[in-house]
Amino acid sequence: MLEKKNRGLFCFIHFNSGAMSRVIDYLFRPLPFLSVGKALLLRTLMLPNLLFTSVEGEENLEMAALSPCIYAFNHNNVFESLFVPVLLIYLLGGRKVSFVIDWMFGRLPLIGWLLNQVEPVYVYHKRSILPFIERSRPKERFLSSMDRCIDKLASGTSIGIFPEGTRNGDPCQLLKAKAGIGYIALISGAQVLPVGIEFTTSSRRKRVPVVGRMVLRFGHPMCFTGLSETYRNASANCNKDEKRIIADKVTDEVMLAIAELCGKIYKDRRSYRKEFLQDNQSTEAICLL
Repeated sequence: MLEKKNRGLFCFIHFNSGAMSRVIDYLFRPLPFLSVGKALLLRTLMLPNLLFTSVEGEENLEMAALSPCIYAFNHNNVFESLFVPVLLIYLLGGRKVSFVIDWMFGRLPLIGWLLNQVEPVYVYHKRSILPFIERSRPKERFLSSMDRCIDKLASGTSIGIFPEGTRNGDPCQLLKAKAGIGYIALISGAQVLPVGIEFTTSSRRKRVPVVGRMVLRFGHPMCFTGLSETYRNASANCNKDEKRIIADKVTDEVMLAIAELCGKIYKDRRSYRKEFLQDNQSTEAICLL
């Protein structure tokens, strides 16, 4: 009985020492890239992360932070849309990371103001379901979001991107990614840091929670120097098909790395093509009956 009490006391002390170290880190972690006021704001916004989020692989983040980088995440729900960028910028000591996000979020009260602090890359092609916000969508032509991301990286600012392109509530499988991240990595020459977001209850409950504890896992930085050279040669020869194939390859490599980090499955483009061919063959077989 005494041994059981001692073991319980040890667990209690161990838990509280871990929690205390997180609080101390939260209060005193240097934020050298921010003014006093913005540092206080960032620490305030970090409170939900202190309660809900744990981090793995932070040493990989330190390696990637030495130069402008593309941070690539899977995307589960609205909850992470604000708190994951806050956590990333906090871990980077307040360095700016411009996230690629839908323009309508920048029109929301308070949230829009907070998002504008990191000078995001807004994507304008989606329509807002709210008429009063849709009326404010800019009508003039902009540089594509891909070009603006490349400009950000060239100026020394890192970007954050969710290659799935939308929220994905499937607890088991990632969506087919947009190839934009492949093009951005190849043209800019920037390294990509894959980041997996896993909600700890997803596998047990068979769904992604609206709010819940999550683990943020940073993978190893990925460089595509050789493929960038091949891409440039294809671009010089105006070979659009080869450029697309190379961009798809980079996109799939990044998504496979994210899948390993977040505990989901990713079907690369070859898998989709194989399924498509099988479906077509099945259709032909039915027609022949």
